Amino acid sequence: MPKHFRTIDAARKTLGAIENSAIDELLAGRIGRREFLRHGSVFGLSLPFLGGIATAVGLGAPQARAEGKPGGTVRAGIAVPGGAIDPVTFYDSGSYQLAFQTSEFLCVTQPDLTLKPVLAESWSPNADGSVWTFKLRKGVKFHNGGDFKADDVVATFDRLADPNGASNALSVFKGLLSKGGTRKVDDHTVEFHLDAPNGSFPYSVSIDNYNAVILPASYKGDYEKTFEGTGPFRLESYTPKVGASFVRNPDYWGEKALPDRLEFKFYGDVQPRILALQAGEVDVLDAIPLDVSQVVLGNPDIQVLRVASTAHRQLHMRCDMAPFTDKRVRQALALCIDRSKLVDGLCRGMAATGNDSPFAPAFPVTDKSVAQRTQDIAKAKQLMEAAGLGGGFDMTLTTLRYSDIPGYAQLFQNFAKEIGARISLNIEDQDKYYGKAVFGQSDWLDSPLGITDYAHRSVPNVFLKSPLVSDGPWNAAHFKNATYDGLVTGYLKALDLDAQRKAASDIQKLLLDETPVIFSYFPDLLVPVRKTVSGVPPIAAGLLLDRVSVAS
Repeated sequence: MPKHFRTIDAARKTLGAIENSAIDELLAGRIGRREFLRHGSVFGLSLPFLGGIATAVGLGAPQARAEGKPGGTVRAGIAVPGGAIDPVTFYDSGSYQLAFQTSEFLCVTQPDLTLKPVLAESWSPNADGSVWTFKLRKGVKFHNGGDFKADDVVATFDRLADPNGASNALSVFKGLLSKGGTRKVDDHTVEFHLDAPNGSFPYSVSIDNYNAVILPASYKGDYEKTFEGTGPFRLESYTPKVGASFVRNPDYWGEKALPDRLEFKFYGDVQPRILALQAGEVDVLDAIPLDVSQVVLGNPDIQVLRVASTAHRQLHMRCDMAPFTDKRVRQALALCIDRSKLVDGLCRGMAATGNDSPFAPAFPVTDKSVAQRTQDIAKAKQLMEAAGLGGGFDMTLTTLRYSDIPGYAQLFQNFAKEIGARISLNIEDQDKYYGKAVFGQSDWLDSPLGITDYAHRSVPNVFLKSPLVSDGPWNAAHFKNATYDGLVTGYLKALDLDAQRKAASDIQKLLLDETPVIFSYFPDLLVPVRKTVSGVPPIAAGLLLDRVSVAS
């Protein structure tokens, strides 16, 4: 028996049926190295172990990046945090960029969407994915000297899943994990007993769910006083609306951070952040919008990290209000859009084309054989005639003033004119647009026609549920379809790739037909850094700065 077959055969004997099905997919050539590593990591298999199997098959490992030099200060320019910093409730980039430096997750996503263990060493599901068991890392201490144990994990997720609290993570955990569902087995083992089986649950307790940093069981809501966590940096100082600084944690359980110190400066708008980067006052920014990218793309002192993202803009049409009660009208609006102008013009080529479902090209299970919807004015006009709207209609599109969205709204307005749809624009500040983010008190959720920004996720679960299932808390389209709800349930509980791909394909086809929401493009994430900086990981979740160095 050839050596590589012996390696694979030995590995198979240690794995269960689900994990072995991924090896079957790899050997049959139906998935490549990246998808194999991603799928295996969901089940808690180590990346070195998975990489060894992939290498044995003949799929070599990518080259490792050179490590930077230790020492010095890394200066970052970020948005002003949106209020008191509390990981249970925060939702803004300025807040969670700070928390990422001092607090940690059970696992984090990598650039290839694999999961890397952090405070969890491993995890595995039961047979149907309704219970996930996590083995926790031993020897980890919080900055205050307390030991990290299962009690801290239980308390963290009970806070986040409490329906009577103000947790921002309820958008992830509603219908997935209830308060009391996280249970201690021993000091270094916890079980998550889910409300429904879920085949990709570990992403819900990873950096993908930015509220899910592990806090001490004793946490009382005073996070910004200490930034208590287990992470590679400790708080040095924090001044609201001004900035924060952190220093290397000498007692960190893992590889010590390269920088001696991090310095964060807060800015109220993106333009001052860019000016600070150009002037050399900061070394790195959090992600910038596409519409200002040209300012830095041509600067010889700055490089822009482009990260393929699943972030997108959802253009919703209320399915319970005329004329959008007729799916032919919704289809007509989708067909009037020239997506190439959005990708190549509005996004300057830094985006992937959308096909009117949340399944972005970056997701491994996306069925790329589903025909891409393209502009077809003749067909769109036929659909309008069939719906009794040959003379068009008048409608207001309500959206928010953010990044490329106003430009998208204007382009959509022009596209819609070609089929007689007379669209007026109501572009609001973010606070007014989102309102209280509940039905009846939110222009976002109540408007007949609107465009909303959705941030990156490594799996499509939240995109499939919150804005599209019948009882979804973000269902701005007021879309109610029992078949869709059933398909999403099937997708979420699927553990094997075949079942996931089949459900994904069926969902894509159903949404193309129903078109409650238009997904035109998925813009890349753009992270500008000065060329003296190295080691910023190209992940869409946010800035992780412990392996960053700045050349003198």
